[in-house]
Amino acid sequence: MIGSGRFLITNGSRFFSTSCSVLKNSNAFQISGSISKLLHKYNIDVLESDFQKDIKQPLLENLRHRGLIETCVNEEELSKKIESSKLGLYCGADPTAKSLHLGNLLPLMILLHFNLRNHNIVALVGGATGAVGDPSGRTTERDHMEENIRDNNVKRIGEQMLNFFKNGLIYAESRNPNYDLNKFGNQQFVNNFDWWKRIGMLEFLSKYGKFIRINQMLARDSIKSRLSSDKGLGFNEFSYQILQAYDFYHLNKHLDVDVQVGGNDQYGNIVAGIDLINRLNKKKSSYGITVPLLTTSNGVKFGKSAGNAIFIDKELSAPFIIYQFMFNTSDEDVKKFMYKFSLLPISVIDKILDKHNLDKKMRIGQRFLAWEMCDLIHGDGEGYSCNILSELLYNKESDFSTNEILNAFRTQNMLHTMSLRELDSSTIGDVLSKCLIDLHSRSDIKKLIKSGAVSYNIGGGKVIKFKSFTDELNPSVHLRDNKLLLVKIGKSYHAIEVV
Repeated sequence: MIGSGRFLITNGSRFFSTSCSVLKNSNAFQISGSISKLLHKYNIDVLESDFQKDIKQPLLENLRHRGLIETCVNEEELSKKIESSKLGLYCGADPTAKSLHLGNLLPLMILLHFNLRNHNIVALVGGATGAVGDPSGRTTERDHMEENIRDNNVKRIGEQMLNFFKNGLIYAESRNPNYDLNKFGNQQFVNNFDWWKRIGMLEFLSKYGKFIRINQMLARDSIKSRLSSDKGLGFNEFSYQILQAYDFYHLNKHLDVDVQVGGNDQYGNIVAGIDLINRLNKKKSSYGITVPLLTTSNGVKFGKSAGNAIFIDKELSAPFIIYQFMFNTSDEDVKKFMYKFSLLPISVIDKILDKHNLDKKMRIGQRFLAWEMCDLIHGDGEGYSCNILSELLYNKESDFSTNEILNAFRTQNMLHTMSLRELDSSTIGDVLSKCLIDLHSRSDIKKLIKSGAVSYNIGGGKVIKFKSFTDELNPSVHLRDNKLLLVKIGKSYHAIEVV
């Protein structure tokens, strides 16, 4: 072992390298230094064949193995076309909130896997359809949203989707060097309001109305369930499937999109789009893929309506929140979520799970899952930073270097700064009152110190309590390497960099 850099795999043997570049030799390649540290920590051996096997497996077969496909329309034909043609795929999200959440990610994972195999993807935000409201999976009509709020959500969600794919490609290459950044497909963002604003109602009915069959619309489960309810169904929501069907046709015609991907509650809307394309353009085949609903082993779903949404926007859910949420995953769900969200080869995931099953109390699977989710959503290295914060909080024996701790807090935008002149001869009360003014009042800090809830970590597993609000800070006593004051208040750590 030379340092703790990237994992170097050569001719089926495992080595370490401090180099961060991918070697050009076809028999030697590397994976991310951050995840390689975790693999090394738990003595999990990975081979070159693990990575080659995963990328050579037929794509739909790989996606089914990962549990990402619920249904596939025209699957046999699509399987052949994947290998022979460059496809276009899209999935859409309506701007019903400021941010996508973990429950929205499965369709995006399908698109990411296809993009990695050199297929083009389109991320659609429903600026138009969001104003109408999708009845799929709902028992009541959605609340009205003001136009300015919806427009802001469109902008934010569009940025989130493109950032997810941008981070996803980099993350993918860090997990399997067989992926080549120069051979990925194109990515594009569209807002369906851009074409719906140009189509009048009379024009649409006269040109496309005859191709839409009411009996098929009424037969769809999402419509039948609402029609039989006490509250019924408004014409706006009844018409939603027509709008989504036309979106698919428009993208098929103008952007060469062949496949629509969505949740399993979108199956009827996807089929409606395929039917419309078949009626209007019989020369062009189209396909659909639905993903399963993301639930825990107890049947609890992820989402806003379930009240447990974890958002992918850092402003709404910090990466550390995602890390802790996934770290608390039950043993029954670890395999399912690792297969779905990690881009490590399936055989490597199986090795991780084998190690996890040897001693489930160590929560090895949960640690990898939390690490992978943070790196996938927010970029390679985020999982490592969150792991440091988690270890500081919950493992008294953890002992990271001062620079590792500083970088972890800096990455999470949780690092406070203070000059040595300000800190020297100041009291702990003064320092905390100044640095944590947004979190605790001066009187709160006095009470916390008095109750014994405030301490400092000097490394080596030593955490020492402050005794008084007026305790003077001594750099040689309280600082780590003369540049870090690491304070624990209750169950939270705060890092103050002394510059």
